[in-house]
Amino acid sequence: MPLTEQAIELFRAGGWVMWPLLALSVLSVTLTVERSLFWVSTNSRRRSRALSKIAALIREGDFDAAFARASDDHSVYGRLLERLLRTARGPKAGPVSESYALEEAETLRSAIDRFSATQSTIISAAPMLGILGTVTGIIESFRLIGSAQTITDPAQVAGGISEALFTTAFGLAVALATLFPHALFRAQADSCLARIEMLAGTVIESTKKLKRAD
Repeated sequence: MPLTEQAIELFRAGGWVMWPLLALSVLSVTLTVERSLFWVSTNSRRRSRALSKIAALIREGDFDAAFARASDDHSVYGRLLERLLRTARGPKAGPVSESYALEEAETLRSAIDRFSATQSTIISAAPMLGILGTVTGIIESFRLIGSAQTITDPAQVAGGISEALFTTAFGLAVALATLFPHALFRAQADSCLARIEMLAGTVIESTKKLKRAD
């Protein structure tokens, strides 16, 4: 039997629970691809080098050059630096306060933590759906065994057991396939937040130093 036909047969054997599990698996793959592209772009080595140059310009007090470079960076780092440096360069230029930097950093959290809650839900929901399929499959098998009619074909009972096993396996597979990327993305998010804190601190200290020099 070709592999495709075999997969279809296994899917059918799992019963109706396989459909929501399939939907979760497609959603999981989509989110994994989207987040992978986001983090590969956001935390690339090239961007790290660019941010180091911007930070060096900020420490030197060259806010205009730093602002120009930050404006060309469309990542969460560039957006934060652009907003903070606009304050440092504006007509009423002055030291950037910690509260303002924190407020601006919080506006970026939605982009950093995007789809994290959805992935967590998939990790929890997929095994639960698998267990639901297990329960319904076992119930179907016991219903046949307890029926008044004589069972001549063992495949009738095996169908319910197959449903139980396939849904459990598929549910666990979907959860595991989501768990590892989710853990990796959380590590990337923590690294991103630490870098944002470092960049914000650099701007705050540099603007304060410039104010004291004046």
